[in-house]
Amino acid sequence: MAQKDVTEDTQTEAGPITTTDSRRNFFKPSRRTVIYTGFGGFLLFVLAVSVFFYFNFTTVEVQGDSMAPVLEPGQRLLVSSAYWLIGGVKDGDIVVIKNPYEDEVIIKRVYKTAGESVDLALVPENWDITRGRYIVPEGTIYVIGDNWPVSEDSRHYGPFDLSDVLGKVVVVHSVLEASEASGD
Repeated sequence: MAQKDVTEDTQTEAGPITTTDSRRNFFKPSRRTVIYTGFGGFLLFVLAVSVFFYFNFTTVEVQGDSMAPVLEPGQRLLVSSAYWLIGGVKDGDIVVIKNPYEDEVIIKRVYKTAGESVDLALVPENWDITRGRYIVPEGTIYVIGDNWPVSEDSRHYGPFDLSDVLGKVVVVHSVLEASEASGD
């Protein structure tokens, strides 16, 4: 025996639903459901971006004068360890390094990378010049502060392992800009 199609009108919170058979399992998403789903998707996106920034970016405050006049004490730096996003460490980059000799982090400019020759005036203090040129060893970088007379850097400690690099500086927040914004 053939099943008869029955048309029924049902009133719901979202408006009338017309069904063409006796099965009432059919659900038409309401406008409110679509809005909630869109908002949920937005919240997941915000969560994903927050987690990405938490694990790949950090802020560091400049301490000391070793990078003056480029970086002054009190300035905040945004540092990224996501090298796939910002590129690898190269000459001229400002990096934050975990100092293996002291319990601190230091901020310096990359002077030379692995395989490059360091000028004789800037070789490590313990390097015997009679041995010839100083070549930065593989897996390390040679860093120097911009304020040479007061900076303790690779001239003092020698080259730093790439594994000690916490990240590259991507944004510098100026102390002057911050004080102007607060009205001081």
